[in-house]
Amino acid sequence: MESIFAKYKNAGRDSLIPILQDLQEKEGFLSFDSLLSVSRFLNLPLSKIYGVASFYNQFKFNQPGKYQIQVCRGTACHVKGSIKVLDALKRELKIDAGQTTRDGLFSLEVVACVGACSLAPVVCINGEYYAGVTPDSIEKIIDSYREKKEKGE
Repeated sequence: MESIFAKYKNAGRDSLIPILQDLQEKEGFLSFDSLLSVSRFLNLPLSKIYGVASFYNQFKFNQPGKYQIQVCRGTACHVKGSIKVLDALKRELKIDAGQTTRDGLFSLEVVACVGACSLAPVVCINGEYYAGVTPDSIEKIIDSYREKKEKGE
C-alpha cells in the first residue's frame, strides 16, 4: 500500500477514487484493512471512504475467485436468455451473483454489457468470451475450468 500512497503525496479527498482503483488493481478487491489505511492516509472518516467505494459498482469488497465469471445482462443477452444462463451458473456453482465459491475458484458477477451483442448470450471468464451460451452448456464450461485448476493452469 505504501507504494500506492507514495504516488499521492499531499493527496486530498479528490484523490480518493484513484487511490481506491489502484488498491483494487493491486489486491483484486478492497479489504477492510485497505479502506482503513486509506482513511488514515487521507484523514477522512472510514464511513466516508466506504460510502464512496460502495456507491460505485466497480469496487469489490470480497476477494475474487481464480476464475471471474461475468454474465452479460445487456438487452441482446437478456432477449436471448441470459437470465436462464445466470440461473444455471448459480445452481452449478452454488453461489449468487457477487459471491465467490468456498474453494475460491469461481466468482460470479452480473454486468450490464460486455460489448459483444452479436454473440448473445455471452459469458466472459477471465477475459475469455463464450458466445451463444445456453443453460445446458454451463456444466461443460465450468468443468473445463475445474480441469485447468487440477492441471495447475
